[in-house]
Amino acid sequence: MKSFIAGLLVLAVTLPWPARAEVKLGNEVLAAGRFKVLLGKRVGLLTNPSGVNRQLDSTIDVLRAAPGVKLVALFGPEHGVYGAVGAGDKVADTIDTRTGLPAYSLYGKTFKPTPEMLNGLDALVYDLQDTGCRSYTYISSMGEAMEACAEAGIEFVVLDRPDPLGGERVEGPMLEPKFRSHVGYWNVPYVYGLTCGELARMINGEGWIKQPCRLTVVPMKGWKRSMVWRDTDLPWVPSSPHVPHGDSALFQVATGMLGELYSVSTGIGYTLPFECIAAPGLDPHRFAKQLNGYQLPGVKFQPITYKPYYFTFTNQVIGGVQIFFTNRKTAPLTAINFYAYEAFRKVADRDLFAESVKAKRSVNMFDKVNGTATTRRALEAGTPASEIVASWKPGEQAFRKERKKYLLY
Repeated sequence: MKSFIAGLLVLAVTLPWPARAEVKLGNEVLAAGRFKVLLGKRVGLLTNPSGVNRQLDSTIDVLRAAPGVKLVALFGPEHGVYGAVGAGDKVADTIDTRTGLPAYSLYGKTFKPTPEMLNGLDALVYDLQDTGCRSYTYISSMGEAMEACAEAGIEFVVLDRPDPLGGERVEGPMLEPKFRSHVGYWNVPYVYGLTCGELARMINGEGWIKQPCRLTVVPMKGWKRSMVWRDTDLPWVPSSPHVPHGDSALFQVATGMLGELYSVSTGIGYTLPFECIAAPGLDPHRFAKQLNGYQLPGVKFQPITYKPYYFTFTNQVIGGVQIFFTNRKTAPLTAINFYAYEAFRKVADRDLFAESVKAKRSVNMFDKVNGTATTRRALEAGTPASEIVASWKPGEQAFRKERKKYLLY
């Protein structure tokens, strides 16, 4: 019997296991199809360092070398074509010294490509990695570029990429029209569970731009809606300066709203951007105990003390929590912002909105990122975080139905 079991173990080790289907990005599917979609066309490319394939080849270089394709212009979103500009800083038009191509900014004098920028193009290609969060400005730039292409009669081509949060997660408040801005442009939940290609189809199909553009989406192969980024086995190139690794998108959603108050550190300016919630004078152990007491599924809070080297609280020792996800697929990301606000009040008797007002710091950006003032008013009134989270459900459910016809995977 022992020899039989040993033989089975040998077979288990030596026989090949079924390989998981490799995720092929839209830019790789385009190349595998010999660039058929772009053959004979003069194209512009809206991209940044995240626009790479599995081998980390830049889509800029891939299109420059593609036979039958003429890359004639680059377009950059917030942070610029090479991701070298800080968050919120304006980016100038320039000539790219590496390629000699004009590099137009969609985060400077204009958010929308002008007719002059699009002059002579047959198609504008989009290859940017977003984070699956409504307040990430790349999807705003995508829609504005779609509208400009519709007006100019130019094709808009999306090289599809994964939603790093997965395609099943839908969370958070919907956007009210009066809060529409570049940090919240579409009437979708804060976490919308769509790839950029699917969102482009929805923008076009729902009439969210003045007129529909001639849209082509080059879909991925092998991606499933259940996948978060680490399931894809793809390399992560920082999509922006404070989103350095594949899990960063999860943390951005978990603390990004809270960070807009500027009376809280979320780890930006330290080595853990978006991964912490801390402030001067806050007892990290009591704060962690309060947050863990909520028993949010898939997440744990660990006490931490650190000194940010720039940004809010520069060179001050502050205390709080570091966030750890024990289940990346089920942790309620958006909700963490509001349970943390509640914990601040219970542990430290602090009103973060009042502190911001006292410091003459506007809470307008908090409302813009939320897409509504209702959330802030509820928090100020002492509404429990659990009730705020529950109030999102009707909007989330309606959106799930609305988006179905635009899903590609």
